[in-house]
Amino acid sequence: MNVEDIRAFCISLKHTTEGFPFNETTLVFKVGNKIYALLNLEKPHSINLKCNPKQALELREEFDSVTPGYHMNKKHWNTVLIDGSIKPGVLKEWILQSYNLTISSLPKYKQKELYN
Repeated sequence: MNVEDIRAFCISLKHTTEGFPFNETTLVFKVGNKIYALLNLEKPHSINLKCNPKQALELREEFDSVTPGYHMNKKHWNTVLIDGSIKPGVLKEWILQSYNLTISSLPKYKQKELYN
């Protein structure tokens, strides 16, 4: 996947918003006003994704292109280098997991507002 494909997938997820709150090279995707992905638009391209702590460690051990989240809580976030080593379906699955983890962390009333 390239950055355009990743952006298209992220904005296809229900209630996703995008913006540049930090700088013009980091595209941020949110749901319920909470970040679930940060896409680095400069080379080397990468994406930061939320992950459950156990799986985050497992992915770092299994994939050379997965490292602790850059500028993020390293327990809950991974940075994935967009170098073609991760299959598109796998990357989409990780993005969806990050999206779902973020939704589950929202207050129940906010989840109901978004999904009822």
